[in-house]
Amino acid sequence: MLTAPVPVKRLDPRAKLPAYGSADAAGADLYALTDGPVEVAPGETALIRTGLALAIPKGYVGLVYARSGLATKQGLAPANKVGVIDADYRGELMVSLYNQSRQTRTVECGDRIAQLVIAPYLTAQFQQAEELDDTDRGTGGFGSTGTR
Repeated sequence: MLTAPVPVKRLDPRAKLPAYGSADAAGADLYALTDGPVEVAPGETALIRTGLALAIPKGYVGLVYARSGLATKQGLAPANKVGVIDADYRGELMVSLYNQSRQTRTVECGDRIAQLVIAPYLTAQFQQAEELDDTDRGTGGFGSTGTR
């Protein structure tokens, strides 16, 4: 397991730092910072503050994923499916929660609303090519490798 310091600035004294739920968790929980209950109607999206800004190290990216229990049991998940936080962004970390359920859901201050994974990335040097190498899959598209 690799570790690295990630400076976090509280933009509001009520903000909670990201926290890992277990020793081997890849994602750290992100907590809602609200001034009261926020209702999210079915099919609607609410932008939820965390009250935090990060300084992600160069060569890394912050990826904001759904919390599996919140998404599965309540239907609340990031609207953009996976949020991308670039290493040069210093603004407040916000989570756009989409309600994919059929009931209005409520987000309270301090609720765990998403999880943050810090991961290394590769900056590609895209090069135009006339031909690409052959593979077994070739040009097979969606579902071309089967379902099992």
